[in-house]
Amino acid sequence: MRTERNLTRLDRVFARLDREPERPAHIDVPKMSRHRVVLFAATLAFYLAIVWLVVTTSWLVRFDWQVMFFRPYQQWAGIHWFVDYYVVLGQRGPTAVMVAAWLGWRSWRQHTLRPLLTLGTLLLLLNITVGAAKLGMGRLGPHYATVIGSNEMGLGGDIFPSGHTANAVVTWGILAYLASTPAARRWLSAASAVTSLGVGLATVYLGTHWLSDVLLGWAAGLLVLLALPWCEPLIALAETRIFDLRDRWRARRGGTAPAPAPTSPVTAPVLLKPRASSGEEVPAARETVGASRSARPPAHLAPGPHTTRSERTPVTPIGSRRPPHPDRVARGTSTATARPATGG
Repeated sequence: MRTERNLTRLDRVFARLDREPERPAHIDVPKMSRHRVVLFAATLAFYLAIVWLVVTTSWLVRFDWQVMFFRPYQQWAGIHWFVDYYVVLGQRGPTAVMVAAWLGWRSWRQHTLRPLLTLGTLLLLLNITVGAAKLGMGRLGPHYATVIGSNEMGLGGDIFPSGHTANAVVTWGILAYLASTPAARRWLSAASAVTSLGVGLATVYLGTHWLSDVLLGWAAGLLVLLALPWCEPLIALAETRIFDLRDRWRARRGGTAPAPAPTSPVTAPVLLKPRASSGEEVPAARETVGASRSARPPAHLAPGPHTTRSERTPVTPIGSRRPPHPDRVARGTSTATARPATGG
């Protein structure tokens, strides 16, 4: 009796690493639902509130100075080495390479470019929005502050909002955005939120950012993630165009004229037109039987008198042009049966 081997957990893991035969039909594309719109509006209000509190030099700016004078890197010097490594999770170069490698494998496995195109769109939106805010507000960091208690705005700096925090929200949040199941999306969302907040607090610990920079960077990255469903139609259009270009390029690269179909045997007589009697040379036109039949070379007749084309015997169904002959034996018949016996 033959029994099937039970798959172990390791077997199932390796089975998921194989490429799927075709693009899955159950790929979930998030829509701009009402819940997402409400969350986007609340995050935008929080973003504007942080900017207003910093511009008006409110209690938030005073709290920034208190944290800076506390000097966390001196209070907890034992974890300095760990924070130096942990803050790399917010640097754009290393994180983009790691996430792009993972999403590239996802694209290969599922026969789709959507993961990579989504990452590219996300980074483009992040660079435009966060970069414009940094240059527009021009806030100096704690290490370059000039006046105690001031907001340090408009002095040519580029640390408000925190790029490390916003980049951590985006690069790790996209894994939750592209998750295949709701459970995986919830767990990855929580992990990306904790990671991004940890990266922001690491910059405050090292003294490179104010605390308000981190809050605004977290809101900036979340706004980009929440607005991503509005870009899904453009991502789908770009994927379709890229696949069309790939197919055209493959056809042009290996494009050869298709081989002609094999000629079929002649099953109908070929009709001939008679030669004009006035001496005009009218070429004999044959009706082609089948579109793929090749033209025959011109026939050359032996010297001697010939009958006109109209006096010749018409073409028989088997394709013979020769006149009947009493001694001619049809092909495929024996001599004894086809030719009568003559007396000796």
